[in-house]
Amino acid sequence: MTNENDITLQSRYQQLRAAAAESSGNFPYKRAVFRTRLPHHRLYTASHYWLEPTEEMDTWRIGLTRFATRMLGEMVELDFETELQTHIEVGKIVGWMEGFKATTDLYAVLEGSFEGGNPDIEEDPARVHADSYGRGWLYLAKGEPEPDAMSVEDYAKVLDATIDKMLGEGYAEA
Repeated sequence: MTNENDITLQSRYQQLRAAAAESSGNFPYKRAVFRTRLPHHRLYTASHYWLEPTEEMDTWRIGLTRFATRMLGEMVELDFETELQTHIEVGKIVGWMEGFKATTDLYAVLEGSFEGGNPDIEEDPARVHADSYGRGWLYLAKGEPEPDAMSVEDYAKVLDATIDKMLGEGYAEA
């Protein structure tokens, strides 16, 4: 028996997989001195994470956006405190990361189960900063993305507001 939430998640997942198959293109973004290319076939969060569907249904590769990695600086150390297949909820701390500019907790951006950290970044944490949309992803998780996860176009609006706020507060980094 399939419920309405399962159908919605499957539909959202299938739409992203179809977009990935159609285009490996990126959304060019520039505001003030910050510029990046955001992959189209991912979901984004207001907390500057991205979620990419993997080949396995309901499994998502999760990473930090280029904006987040720029604010944190190059990564020097990280750890996941959540054990494999542990239930996670949106907003729950799953680990932590230390960069040259800041230390931050890493959060769950979906409800489901934690499927493990990226072994590539355990070996070389700097990869998070150097290749944030590629081999620098953070962790895998199974489940349903947070309800407020958004398209690349909507995330660009979040970036606009964030950068405008930072510029208004005198940040030169944005």
